[in-house]
Amino acid sequence: MGSSVLVGIVLLLILIGGPTTQAAAEEPAPPAPAPVDVVTLKDGSVIYGEVLEMAGGILFLKNPSVSDNMIKLKWEDVSKLNITHPIPFHLKEGTILNGTATPGPDGVLVIHAEPLKGTMDIPMSDISSLNPLIQPPVIYIGNLTGGYSQTTGNSHLRNASLLGELVARSELLRLTMNVRYVYGDDSGAIITRNARATIKLDFFITKRFFWFTSAYFENDQFQDLKLRTALASGPGYQWIDREDFSGIGKDMTLYTEAGLAYFNEDFNVAGDKSSVRARISVKWNWPFFEDRITLYHLSELFPSIQNTSDVFLTMDNGIRLKIWQGFISSFQITTRYNSRPAPGTGDTDNLYLITLGYALDTTRKR
Repeated sequence: MGSSVLVGIVLLLILIGGPTTQAAAEEPAPPAPAPVDVVTLKDGSVIYGEVLEMAGGILFLKNPSVSDNMIKLKWEDVSKLNITHPIPFHLKEGTILNGTATPGPDGVLVIHAEPLKGTMDIPMSDISSLNPLIQPPVIYIGNLTGGYSQTTGNSHLRNASLLGELVARSELLRLTMNVRYVYGDDSGAIITRNARATIKLDFFITKRFFWFTSAYFENDQFQDLKLRTALASGPGYQWIDREDFSGIGKDMTLYTEAGLAYFNEDFNVAGDKSSVRARISVKWNWPFFEDRITLYHLSELFPSIQNTSDVFLTMDNGIRLKIWQGFISSFQITTRYNSRPAPGTGDTDNLYLITLGYALDTTRKR
């Protein structure tokens, strides 16, 4: 009788303890604490955070106590460094070591290399970068959007638009292509038809200074324009590039161009004309809030050299909103001004476009 009671108690304990043990085993492990690295500056300041990268002589330290969670420090101002999580150390002579680091004698890092678990004393002056973000050889940035509306019944209106841009950027070259097509009809009678295409190649002589060659083509039935052509070349300068700023402006870009252009206009009715002109262009792009909102501007001005009162200007201003993943919506105003339009046509046209589409950006980001 006593042994039976003992067996029953043991079985009861197993039944009670089994599920509890299993439930405890299935509980998720607590998240690993963020690594704490220590940076000591030559002036004696000590800064804590997570070392993300050192590139171009700038050390990036993640620290939640600042507004954009990022502290930038000049590498030349760092005297000691303690890194607790493994990262790649790129040396100027080409070697790459992966591991953690502790301070050594003045100006020296003791790198604890993995997976061999050995140590190496490396002068900080011999380090070219830490954990650099390696970009693909060519980066593609672009978007394709379109809009359509139609009415039936008492009115029969159709409007359609298509906008596209693609920028392919390597270290030395940047290829930019733009297309636009706008169409509208009222009961089958065409009321709007405009098409534009541009292609431009930039060759970077330095990191900021480049030489461009561009071609501009446009057709507009209601400007009496069969084909407007502008072939241009000249210097340009990249005033602002990605990562020049931190925080909300870190992805902003701005460049300007100035050169000479052969400018030709073929009209359906009016007499054709051609001239040598200057070309002055500004392109500004500002994505912020993790690319959720993008403001942009593109303008091209073609003043005639022979007659300064003969001017053509095309300008795009817009805002692009990220809806979900790569899907976007945009609102754009395009202004075109021709100081000497074809007889019977006005000098200014404005296009107001609301479109939906998709954007791509192959830039690698942390």
